Amino acid sequence: MEKLLKEAQEATLRAVTRRHFLLECVAGVGSIALGSLLGGCMGTTKSGLESGLLSDTMNPLAPKAPHFAARAKSVIYLHMAGAPSQLELFDYKPELHKLHNQLCPQSLLEGKKFAFIRGTPKMLGPQATFRQYGESGAWVSELLPHFSKVVDEVSFLKAVHTDQFNHGPAQLFMHTGNARLGRPSIGSWVTYGLGTENSNLPGFVVLTSGGKTPDAGKSVWGSGFLPSVYQGVQCRSHGDPVLYISDPDGISRDVKRKAIDAINAVNMEEYQAYRDPEILARVAQYEMAYKMQVAVPEVMDINNEPEYIHELYGTQPGKESFANNCLLARKLVEQGVRFVQLFDWGWDSHGTDVGTALDLGFRNKCREIDRPMTALLLDLKQRGLLDDTLVVWGGEFGRTPMQENRDNKDMPFAGRDHHPDAYTIWLAGGGVKKGVTWGETDEIGFSAVSGSTAVHDVHATMLHLLGFDHEKLTYDFQGRPFRLTDVEGHLIQALV
Repeated sequence: MEKLLKEAQEATLRAVTRRHFLLECVAGVGSIALGSLLGGCMGTTKSGLESGLLSDTMNPLAPKAPHFAARAKSVIYLHMAGAPSQLELFDYKPELHKLHNQLCPQSLLEGKKFAFIRGTPKMLGPQATFRQYGESGAWVSELLPHFSKVVDEVSFLKAVHTDQFNHGPAQLFMHTGNARLGRPSIGSWVTYGLGTENSNLPGFVVLTSGGKTPDAGKSVWGSGFLPSVYQGVQCRSHGDPVLYISDPDGISRDVKRKAIDAINAVNMEEYQAYRDPEILARVAQYEMAYKMQVAVPEVMDINNEPEYIHELYGTQPGKESFANNCLLARKLVEQGVRFVQLFDWGWDSHGTDVGTALDLGFRNKCREIDRPMTALLLDLKQRGLLDDTLVVWGGEFGRTPMQENRDNKDMPFAGRDHHPDAYTIWLAGGGVKKGVTWGETDEIGFSAVSGSTAVHDVHATMLHLLGFDHEKLTYDFQGRPFRLTDVEGHLIQALV
């Protein structure tokens, strides 16, 4: 007890001698004057403080209005970690088939950096056959037979480019707008801007499949310099949906409630003293964790779905799979979750072995996603959710029209190297025009010839559909306002 008292006295002295002087004496008079003019921007009731609960004005996850009327209320982002080959899926290039096994022209190699290609590689023709589908006439390969039936619901960006050609930085750039660590993910920005419609569930949920997390790690769903309450909450499609969500033996809900109330009362006293927004985030996280213990197991349980839904998605309850995650994504947005991020690992098709061969392992990956991602669109549509749910599909970059070689030697299987200059992303629902293809690559899929689209353009368009001017959704950090699109980004008007 004496040790605890001594620690409390030391903490009080530190606050009085340093923080008290800096916060109260220097800024105190100005804060009082500003508060009297504005009526206070972080006020709360006495009963709210005593109970340790946040009022709506203080809750960082409370629903907020966007800048203008939004078409989309939520987002489901399907990221294929490892970068799927657009040349085997959506970007049909018959001329590349004619060049198969010919040496690559030097003009394509000069001044270019590749992750692995060295010397002069051979051209690699498409490892799948293509047909046009739907009224839009979109080209889709034989590897996605289910998806080919819903192409009129989606729009394609065929000439997306990035400035990163390694997985980690490219994934960071795709999800945070910057290739370096420390920036908030797009899911965090959206939750920061809109809050959440269900106070019992996180505003931003992450689901992974494929056996591994993305190369960039959990930073791709981190909150960066935003308060930590906006970071993604990783859930699982098998076992406990969230680790440690169950109470330990001997701990009842009443005991847990009293403990959280006591902790948050102390936190609120700290907040009143220092006005650190991270303290509010901590309070909100304690409250959310308590509520999640009841809400999450129910919404994350797919066993109660009817048989025809399991047949539609190809789900297998109790297992980790992309199919299970697609069904969970629908259940989550149905319950008001703002941003659901799916990462499916295993798309790095270098041709080093059977698993990374375009004519073997790649085909297996396509079979894993074809049915469930198609089912997701159909299921959202039949429930009236697709109109206000934005669905995005893509990787972190594209693949080369040349076959990968290493040390100027051919690989044992058909594979392609990383290629940042041109790749395909598709979007559906949430105010996106149906059946549009924007952008075109050259006759071998190497470079954009029209509709070149930057990653920041994709972000600006997503935010627009959610009701935000991407230049005005900002957060002050280190002396200046930051935004997801940094100093770039343009709305892709053709999609809206």
